[in-house]
Amino acid sequence: MFGAIADRYDLMNRVMTMGRDQRWRTQAADVAGLSPGDSALDVATGTGDLAFLLANRAGPEGRVVGVDFTPEMLRLARLKATRRGQSVSFVQGDAEYLHFPSATFQAVTCAFGVRNFEDRQKGIDEMARVTAPGGRVVILELTPPQNPLARRYMDDVVPRLGQLLARARDAYTYLPESAEQFPEPQELGAMMQNAGLRKVTYRLLNFGTVALHWGTRPDVG
Repeated sequence: MFGAIADRYDLMNRVMTMGRDQRWRTQAADVAGLSPGDSALDVATGTGDLAFLLANRAGPEGRVVGVDFTPEMLRLARLKATRRGQSVSFVQGDAEYLHFPSATFQAVTCAFGVRNFEDRQKGIDEMARVTAPGGRVVILELTPPQNPLARRYMDDVVPRLGQLLARARDAYTYLPESAEQFPEPQELGAMMQNAGLRKVTYRLLNFGTVALHWGTRPDVG
């Protein structure tokens, strides 16, 4: 499904959110707390938008890797990296089986991807595993819409936009359905705590339709 919409993915994100999605990703990159020279992993990176923001903060001496399941998304991410002149590495992989040693990255992020994990707790456990002690896991995700207008927009307008702009109504019908079935912010925070993260915090965005969560992997000992 994501391979089929890859070429219109960025356009749909901008149109659906009226450009706000990049602002939300900027906030996610900010709370990741990177310093120049740090390393970061962006899980379910898609076309790399959050990974590029992390690279800006890690600087030329840092290391940023984006991992995604979909080759078509990664192809576009690599093209964007070339155009931008940013040295972000993009690799294919499964969020539930991250092929990195434990305690590797100062920050591990995921923007609008946890909804698509087959086993969400396992994916969050993996994100926590590869985070270095003192580092942060950051999750930016849709929440079940409570506002009637927001729900109507998601249920009615988003699929129509998907048909019009991406010729993929089914994919953009899946999006609101997956958001409605996703855990509430408090429950997602509890899943992060179950993964061993501490100081788990969340911030609601966009009239409560998007949540930004972050938590810290405790120092050893």
